[in-house]
Amino acid sequence: MGWRGTICATASSMSLLLLLGACGDRDPDKTQTPRNFVGTVHAAQSGPPKVLDSFVVGAEVYVRSLAVDQAANSLWVGTSTGVLEIGLDGQELRNTFTRDHGLANEYVFAIHVDATGHKWFGTNAGGVSRYRDGDWRVLFPMHGLADYWVYSFAQQAKGPLWIGTWAGANRVDPESLQFETFVEELVNEWVYGIDVDAQDRVWFGTEGGVSMFDGSRWQHWTHAQGLGAPNVQQRPASPNTGLGTRSRHDVSVLLQGIETYNPSYVFSLIVGPDERIWAGTWGGGVASFDGQSWRNYTTEDGLAGNIVYSIAAGAGGVLWFGTNHGLSRYDGEKWVNYAHRDGLLDDNVYALAIAPDGDIWVGTKRGVARLGY
Repeated sequence: MGWRGTICATASSMSLLLLLGACGDRDPDKTQTPRNFVGTVHAAQSGPPKVLDSFVVGAEVYVRSLAVDQAANSLWVGTSTGVLEIGLDGQELRNTFTRDHGLANEYVFAIHVDATGHKWFGTNAGGVSRYRDGDWRVLFPMHGLADYWVYSFAQQAKGPLWIGTWAGANRVDPESLQFETFVEELVNEWVYGIDVDAQDRVWFGTEGGVSMFDGSRWQHWTHAQGLGAPNVQQRPASPNTGLGTRSRHDVSVLLQGIETYNPSYVFSLIVGPDERIWAGTWGGGVASFDGQSWRNYTTEDGLAGNIVYSIAAGAGGVLWFGTNHGLSRYDGEKWVNYAHRDGLLDDNVYALAIAPDGDIWVGTKRGVARLGY
């Protein structure tokens, strides 16, 4: 692996500095000088990509969300201590944002870049913050948001933005900011993943299964309908049902140090390049839905871990899965796995993003890693 960049952070403030060797005093609001390499020319691609470099944001800082802004050619990184923007050409730090700048809460679980260039940030107990060109807008339940805990975004082709929260899903007009809330319609109100298919149907990954809304009708799938693999490893059932109060709502995947099993619990969901639905479950691996039935993939098939926190689709139909035991690449036939020993900063992969040049950005505890050729 090449050099390792460092972004220093503290738990009390997000003073994030991108440096070449060690942490020092620089102005975080000024763009740093790009490094000598760019990494956008993939002339000699041979085999799967490798970890090229990594960016440390802090020993106890979690990267929970990643999003690419193609118009600005930048990567937005949501962490447990704020947000930063990295230029994709030279991987230079462009901006850092905390509560002092306009975020409602520094713990950012979801990021969405809409067609107008607005950046939407879903926070942990802070509602939604929207940003563009120095202008911030904060949205709370008093404005129509379903909850202060926000975990996902997706936008339909005709414009409505969907927001997944811990108390249902919102459909929002991004111009008027008029909110509609859906709770009883969902299979479960705790929404973690949302995506939209080619028919403009909206899919939801929740703590109790998958829901789909076609504009007039709702459908649902749970483990009883094939979502999530059987518990062949005899893992203990998770005591977290997703139906309790926030005071006891714990997303720890361990019980007395042992991995737990909750196959209807969906951490992540995307519509794949072939329009299949991919849902990352808690202990049941990743489930694929072709419109008729579910097929599940686990460590028995080659998946790195059976708890799947994140999913992304790359070029050529390749799928990437962030799990509790590393990162998996699946091309439809072969699995390739990456872990800390291969250059990742941690084996729990919470966020993924694919850059326009094909590089794969991987968010974990401590920071992000970049894979490419």
